[in-house]
Amino acid sequence: MAHLFLVKDIAFQAGLSTATVDRVLNGRPGVRRQTEMRVKAAIAELEKQQAGAMGSGRMLAIDIVMETPQRFSDAVRAAFEAEMATFLPGIFRCRFHFAEVMKPAELVQLLDRIRLRGTHGIVLKAPDVAEVAAAVARADAAGIPVVTLVTDLPNSARIAYAGADNRAAGETAAYLIGEFLGSDSGKVLVTLSSGRFRGEEEREIGFRRVIRARYPDIGITESSEGHGTDAATGTLAGAALAADPAINAVYSIGGGNRAVLAAFDMAERPVRVFVAHDLDADNRALLAARRIGFVLHHDLRTDARSAFRAIMSRATALPRAVTPSLSSVEIVTPYNMPAAD
Repeated sequence: MAHLFLVKDIAFQAGLSTATVDRVLNGRPGVRRQTEMRVKAAIAELEKQQAGAMGSGRMLAIDIVMETPQRFSDAVRAAFEAEMATFLPGIFRCRFHFAEVMKPAELVQLLDRIRLRGTHGIVLKAPDVAEVAAAVARADAAGIPVVTLVTDLPNSARIAYAGADNRAAGETAAYLIGEFLGSDSGKVLVTLSSGRFRGEEEREIGFRRVIRARYPDIGITESSEGHGTDAATGTLAGAALAADPAINAVYSIGGGNRAVLAAFDMAERPVRVFVAHDLDADNRALLAARRIGFVLHHDLRTDARSAFRAIMSRATALPRAVTPSLSSVEIVTPYNMPAAD
């Protein structure tokens, strides 16, 4: 397998031991096909990053760790890869660790493994639970800065949060739905991927506050723990619709929007207004087809830039740490949808 990189660099990128990578590179027996593919993917990733690194400077290798549906992790990967080339001469090299569903123990094990292997920083989207906060504290004690992405861990040792004001986003969703429904009232199905994520909880708090204060005739039904996956989210949405004939609107906090719409179609129920988050590929298609009305979008490249700067400030020992500003929330409709990167 031809390559121009050190075995330890390939191992770091692939998340494997150097011995395993050496076996793959030299075609030795006893290597699983999946392992071989991970090594090939790591080499391809290194080649792509090397081609984009036009300049010289210190290389900062960081790990992006996320429990999130693939449609969102794809968007995050694209944002971080696009921003890497803008940080010259300080070059970032990213290793991505994505899973749609991850138990807290598995996430903690991964964070500890990254800490022991070594990294210049961790960008983390994770549930706000004690075990994860403890793993962040261990990383910080080892001199590894952790930046939370999209959803915060405010009671942890993270050095910064990169993302939007989630409570304000929820308030915006309430305003859009409340003004759209008007005097017709109705009931909103609020879908979360999981109640363990602080960002989703903040969105729901903001949404409920404005509905309660300004639109008291509108009811709310919550559906949670679908983890943003289509199968589980669709099942939960279908059960909510069967239990409550008044539901006629959706505020999708946690994704799985195709499945939610399919549940309405199966029940032969109309959706008066549908507000979603993030301009991923699914939401772009649904917005263009007028299946959803509004997408609350914030620029993931801004979040990536904030995370890079916060980690760089720690790595270069700047006299004052960089505190990222919150990324702004934009209301996107079928008529102002920006072009895909």
